[in-house]
Amino acid sequence: MDNTGQSGNDLTATSYYTFFGVLSIISVVLYAFSNKSSQNAESSEEFKKFRNNYLLVYLLMMASDWVQGAYVYALYDYYGFSKGEIGLLFVTGFGSSMIFGTIVGSLADKYGRKSSCMLYGILYGASCLTKHFNSFPILMFGRLLGGVATSILYSGFEAWMICQHHKNNFDSSWLSGTFSMAIFGNGFIAILSGIVANFMKDSFGFVAPFDTSLFLLICGTIVIYMTWEENFGNSSIDVSSTINNGYQALFQDRKIILLGLIQSLFEGSMFTFVFMWTPALSADREDAGLALPHGWIFASFMVSVMIGSSLFRVLAAIYPIESFMRYVFLLSTLCLSTPIFIQQEFFLMLSFLVFEMCVGMFWPAVGTMRSKYVPEETRATIMNFFRIPLNGMVVLILYNVGNLSTMQVFSFCGVFMAICLACQQLLYVASLSVPQDK
Repeated sequence: MDNTGQSGNDLTATSYYTFFGVLSIISVVLYAFSNKSSQNAESSEEFKKFRNNYLLVYLLMMASDWVQGAYVYALYDYYGFSKGEIGLLFVTGFGSSMIFGTIVGSLADKYGRKSSCMLYGILYGASCLTKHFNSFPILMFGRLLGGVATSILYSGFEAWMICQHHKNNFDSSWLSGTFSMAIFGNGFIAILSGIVANFMKDSFGFVAPFDTSLFLLICGTIVIYMTWEENFGNSSIDVSSTINNGYQALFQDRKIILLGLIQSLFEGSMFTFVFMWTPALSADREDAGLALPHGWIFASFMVSVMIGSSLFRVLAAIYPIESFMRYVFLLSTLCLSTPIFIQQEFFLMLSFLVFEMCVGMFWPAVGTMRSKYVPEETRATIMNFFRIPLNGMVVLILYNVGNLSTMQVFSFCGVFMAICLACQQLLYVASLSVPQDK
């Protein structure tokens, strides 16, 4: 008997509502527990003021990204561009980040991380303005600006925070809590941004989410200008020397290159997952004419990320990060390998939720490990070195995803995660000779 027609129907809309509800309860309880357990350790009022200021800026800037994310493709399609033209626009953004990211990171190290973060607001704001024009060259220019801005978003803000944290002589062990709270807040902001963006689009049209993003960028940039101090990597050398020093540091310290491989492979798999979870879950629904509740699934994914960030905070207070992340990557390998062997929607959804929990643990973990192993004078430069293979992987996937089956794509992801696990094991062994912060 052929059961394929039933496998896509094993989850109803109510099932997805239940997933979201249960996960939300777990998230709130776990956050309260992790926050209570760390309050005594992070008792400095000066530190809390610093951390909250950084989180305000970080979440404003992340919201500016989330609020427009769901409508980029929709806007291009509304303007009448073909799938090929839209694909080229997306590839341009990732390619821009890959090509110009290292230069932008070096400029941040030399001329200041605060200035770099303000530049993010300006560049991404200009990118938002280009969305008002139904012109392929102007939109292409906007994607170029957005790609450069994204490089800053994922390097400049973290580099500023870590440097300022040490400059203020705060305990190094408190960094993991800041990263955890940032990722927890990011998950909540992602859900809220989706609701706001949908309202703005329905009320004012497809460009409205981008205008909302521009408003958030202006607010975040003003807060940076008024409240942040400037800090640098090494301002005494030129940009080319900064790039060269970052390149040398990358290959002179085994721990840095291992960390770079872990970040590139994990994030590459994660972005691939973003493209592939919909076809994986809806494979059998299409024949039955049933639509996925994308909004509820996305919200459940984000709540899973929030759970992961709180779980990280608990574990980081007990075990070395380099140790327990081995099991996180093992779990991630199993989760992304599930679609190779199982196509039933219920089990796929469970595996994807667990993977998103692993993502929530990965972000604060990799940030904390970068703060420990990446040298301060070239921090933003090296962080953008890490993003070169990541963006290259995404560009290749965008070009070839139509030629690969869902099973083949997830097979690659499973292999990448297995390599992450191997690299994390090597990093753990190498870290045994490094004093551990608690």
